[in-house]
Amino acid sequence: MSRSGKFIKAFISMFRSITCLKSFITVKLFIVLVLLLVSSRLTAQQSVEKWGMFEVVLKGSEAGNPYIGTTLSAVFHNGEKTYRTEGFYDGKGIYKIRFMPDLEGVWSYSIESNKSELNNQKGSFTCTASSGKNHGKVRVRNTYHFEYADGTPFYPFGTTIYEWPYQDATTKKQTLESLRKSPFNKARVLAIPPYKERYLNGPLKLTDFPFMGSSKADWDFSRFNPAYFKNLDSCIAHLQDLGIEADLILFRPYDKGKWGFDTMDEETNIRYLKYMIARYGAFRNIWWSLANENSFIKHLTDEDWDRLFQVIVKNDPHEHLRSIHNADRIYDYNKPWITHVSLQYYNAAKAQWGTPLLKDIYRKPVVHDEINYEGNIASRWGRISGEELTFRFWNAYIGGGYATHGESYVESPWISNGGRLTGTSPARINFLRKIVESGPQEGLEAIDHFYETNMAGKQGDFYLVYFGKEKLKEWPFILPKRGVTAGASYRAEIIDTWNMTIKPVKDVFELQPMKGDNYRFIDKNKKSIKLPGRPYMALRIRKVGGAEETSKEMKHELE
Repeated sequence: MSRSGKFIKAFISMFRSITCLKSFITVKLFIVLVLLLVSSRLTAQQSVEKWGMFEVVLKGSEAGNPYIGTTLSAVFHNGEKTYRTEGFYDGKGIYKIRFMPDLEGVWSYSIESNKSELNNQKGSFTCTASSGKNHGKVRVRNTYHFEYADGTPFYPFGTTIYEWPYQDATTKKQTLESLRKSPFNKARVLAIPPYKERYLNGPLKLTDFPFMGSSKADWDFSRFNPAYFKNLDSCIAHLQDLGIEADLILFRPYDKGKWGFDTMDEETNIRYLKYMIARYGAFRNIWWSLANENSFIKHLTDEDWDRLFQVIVKNDPHEHLRSIHNADRIYDYNKPWITHVSLQYYNAAKAQWGTPLLKDIYRKPVVHDEINYEGNIASRWGRISGEELTFRFWNAYIGGGYATHGESYVESPWISNGGRLTGTSPARINFLRKIVESGPQEGLEAIDHFYETNMAGKQGDFYLVYFGKEKLKEWPFILPKRGVTAGASYRAEIIDTWNMTIKPVKDVFELQPMKGDNYRFIDKNKKSIKLPGRPYMALRIRKVGGAEETSKEMKHELE
């Protein structure tokens, strides 16, 4: 029960004992008025499911500038768990505090503020079990991979819809429907739109911006615009409903000197970051992408980005994933506040060894968030074929990493607007996703990335072999020694990654040490698998029997 509720109960008890009032009706009407007055100060849910959003709404003063100098936070407590989360002003005298509970049971909270009408309010709510697609926030697992908070594996298959929140209602709805049918479970979205003519005039003209004002001439960088952010709230919530992670890009370099959102001073940047964390940190599907093409924001150095990351670390009690997307200078992903690599380096996905190398350098999950886009525009980054994009996706996953899709067709600029997916790669990416999900739950790992760069899976149990653009007609059944035992038997399937077919191989392959080779096992009858001589073929190999113990006498791949 909230503090105001206890006050009301005591107030009613007191007035029931008063006999000097003329009538019971008068007492009843007076109590109703008090109820309305007191209860309007704070409203909140009585219960919320685990990893859902609990929201406290407070009524306060609009005087002065509530965005500057107002402190508002709440301490949430359940057993041994305690979190402090910051609140934010949502306009028209409304203040909000959002929290994502991660433990079932009763949570109590107390509110602290330098405004008397907000300060020292208390309450509680019940956190119930999660339901449906709610598996909690995504976190890093086993160094190089991801999982939901409940332990369910999460394999990112991303897409890019930078400006989707700023389109008309029809396009927004169409985008959600396209995503619903797509393989994508992560979407990269700009928190602030780029400067473009279409947002100044015509049907997409923006009337709400992140800050109060209508142009660079009259922005008030000390006042956020709640109407703008309510639209973004809705978009993030829609993605969450679809089970899609929102990789929210906080800063971007696309103003061309016209709006000034990419030249804000440090004080404004920090205030903006704190506001975004308070507003969006309780969405379980949020990933923080500090910037897109960060090195194109010329006035900010790597040391500046370091300080901005510290603002996120300090103010996000839920510890969402954090990274930054590079341009011509790669940020140091080894820094401890970075949870994963968010890379724009096209060549790293053109070869199967690129991802393992990056994993060795950074010891973190690698997400190739920009590997060029399928499309037909003039810019060279947006005119590769669906075949090429699919090829790069396979290379990323065979290396034990992940990738993000984008389409930039003149007639359907998905990466900007959303809308309809018209390319040939999404269906093939969906096919790849099903294959990845059929593999080891802990995620794909390169089997022997020093020598067998086209092979991933789990040593001894599961293998994906990707031949890329090679047109092989035969593949001898040979596996790297690590994890394999003499007498182990395997079955294989031939995968056509472009035509999306899977054909079982009739033979069972029984392995033995390869004579004269200390590093590999071979089928005891030296059998091979016949291949069709086309590009983009792969094999899926699974252990079906044999010795359970792995040989202890294994040389390291570099020995």
